[in-house]
Amino acid sequence: MKPEEHLIPPKSHVYLDGPKSRGFELSFAFRVFWQFIRGFRKLHFIGPCITVFGSARFKEDHKFYIAAREFGKRISALGFVTMTGGGPGIMEAANRGAFENGGISVGCNVQLPFEQQPNPYMNKWITFEHFFVRKVLLVKYSYAFVILPGGFGTMDEFFETLTLIQTKTITQFPIVLFGKEYYKELWDVLEHMANNGSIAKKIYRWFCLRMILMKRCRISVLISVRIIK
Repeated sequence: MKPEEHLIPPKSHVYLDGPKSRGFELSFAFRVFWQFIRGFRKLHFIGPCITVFGSARFKEDHKFYIAAREFGKRISALGFVTMTGGGPGIMEAANRGAFENGGISVGCNVQLPFEQQPNPYMNKWITFEHFFVRKVLLVKYSYAFVILPGGFGTMDEFFETLTLIQTKTITQFPIVLFGKEYYKELWDVLEHMANNGSIAKKIYRWFCLRMILMKRCRISVLISVRIIK
């Protein structure tokens, strides 16, 4: 299948820079509402998804790209839809693994301050204007998250999901954290936070009790209810 030519235009810098007129704010609310409606219509019948997150910076020959591609393949073999942020790097690799093995591959992209192109390994995708709309849709249609090594965006999704689990806003939601060595210091930080009282120790212990090293796949798994095998 030939990659479809599609360019995501840059996003203008007008959001979060102070109050505007009431007419502008009303039109903004309608635009947000319309983004949600478009997302609901696009993804309503897509089927149960597993969403893969990770850095957009890794190239095709990187070990984490190769691992993400394998994740996409295995997710599709389980009968789930592989969902990503629709961009390059880890996102492309997971979409590619599913797409090349006959699985359904979808992406939820977002407008950035520069032009960008979605990766060519998706059966269906949608582009949002705002990150918060995109995040709602990624959680709403996902049955689990796979967190591969990444940066600020990956950590944003990871910690927001942990907060939703901690506050019981979502339940029975497994999180697969891939990269034992990459995320080692992250768990040290969580322990430091627990020891200093900024998070409840019982919550930290709850997470640690559910972190299982799967030596066969070399991944650390943090689960809320069950492990995806």
